[in-house]
Amino acid sequence: MITFRDSLNQRLENEKFRKEYEDIQPEMDIIRAIVKARKEQQITQAELSARTGINQGDISRLERGTRNPSLNMLKKLANGLGMQLKIEFLPKTQQI
Repeated sequence: MITFRDSLNQRLENEKFRKEYEDIQPEMDIIRAIVKARKEQQITQAELSARTGINQGDISRLERGTRNPSLNMLKKLANGLGMQLKIEFLPKTQQI
């Protein structure tokens, strides 16, 4: 049986696919962090919406990857989750 990771590793051998995959990683990191924090706190999108004043539909679109958040929106989400927003620039790593 081929696992997701096996399939992904095979596809990452394709230069064009790998570039596209790497290009969306910052957005995916944000989505994963928001969903993880919300689920760890066992709150719904509606509850997060009430805490932040952000429309629940916008939170849903953000979590699906169909809306890009502004810095202000990220600050509101962090505050609503009782967290601190930290953004950092890291050196790129070389792929072998």
